[in-house]
Amino acid sequence: MRGGCRLFPLLLLALLRGLCHGREQAPGAVTCGSVLKLLNTRHSVRLHSHEVKYGSGSGQQSVTGVEASDDANSYWRIRGKNDGSCQRGTPVKCGQAIRLTHVNTGKNLHTHHFPSPLSNNQEVSAFGDDGEGDDLDIWIVQCSGTYWEREDAVRFKHVGTEVFLSITGEQYGHPIRGQREVHGMPTANHHNYWKAMEGVFIKPSTDPAKHDEL
Repeated sequence: MRGGCRLFPLLLLALLRGLCHGREQAPGAVTCGSVLKLLNTRHSVRLHSHEVKYGSGSGQQSVTGVEASDDANSYWRIRGKNDGSCQRGTPVKCGQAIRLTHVNTGKNLHTHHFPSPLSNNQEVSAFGDDGEGDDLDIWIVQCSGTYWEREDAVRFKHVGTEVFLSITGEQYGHPIRGQREVHGMPTANHHNYWKAMEGVFIKPSTDPAKHDEL
């Protein structure tokens, strides 16, 4: 009995080490189904959209960058590239294909071969209805570890056209005065780093039956 008592602290220590090791695999990871804001680390503006369409190019819903941290139109939901590919609460892996769905309008972050209005880079828009668009809504998360960690700056590379989600500082006038142009750039550089900011981060469910597929 005394031997068992002596072993108990050792077993507890081993268990705690195992739990800590498990946390190290994905500490603070961004997860599927989470709703968050994305900050461009170079220009300190958040990825934003609203029911204002481009007056040129595709004429689709515009995507911009805003300085305000409390704007409700800057929330995006993390989803898989198709149904079943991103279970709710699962950490997003580096290299994983995702969709970013604008919460307030239900349109997906999208890009295509139209010139952006101000910089003549590639236009980025919000496209689709109720979260359903097309293959040009898919982006690859580029990061250095195993998972997309909340504290890390990451890039989003578009699958269909191979551009990076970027901001270089151009500002719009009326009717969205002061907002920055968001566009796609062919090269990886300091203009296309993004960091997860405010949001609701979904934890994995312990009940497999509750794993919603997004």
